[in-house]
Amino acid sequence: MAKKEHVSATQATQLLRKQKIEFSEHPYAYEEHGGTAVSARELGVDEHHVVKTLVMQDEAAKPLIVLMHGDRKVSTKNLARQIPCKLVEPCKPEIAQKHSGYLVGGTSPFGTKKIMPVYVERSILELSKIYINGGQRGYLIGIAPEVLVTLLHARAVDCALDE
Repeated sequence: MAKKEHVSATQATQLLRKQKIEFSEHPYAYEEHGGTAVSARELGVDEHHVVKTLVMQDEAAKPLIVLMHGDRKVSTKNLARQIPCKLVEPCKPEIAQKHSGYLVGGTSPFGTKKIMPVYVERSILELSKIYINGGQRGYLIGIAPEVLVTLLHARAVDCALDE
């Protein structure tokens, strides 16, 4: 295995360290539009355990975060019914960046610029460890999924579709 390169502290890792939350660091070679398939391959982990952070918005353009398995898509219809609102749709990349403070492809749910409600696919909480973006492209952190609930107050939802 290649020697781990040093990753500068991000808003996400600063928050986790301040809260004394344990996490492992996993830098990898980022590929534009590679998504979770690339990060899972580079880390040698199941893509189902890699969690993507999606910045979306409701019908009033209020932002929200959805955490989904890397090998699943979000049913925005099912999500909207559960949270409840009329419509949920992905934000444009520049809007997502404005809300989160992170570049798309490097979005972490931790340490976002704007506080947003967080929704997590229920089955993610059943995993023993997840890999989620640490706040920059090519950098995942390994963490216990219960941190999503304790630190982010994430609400469990059932909105996964097979990829």
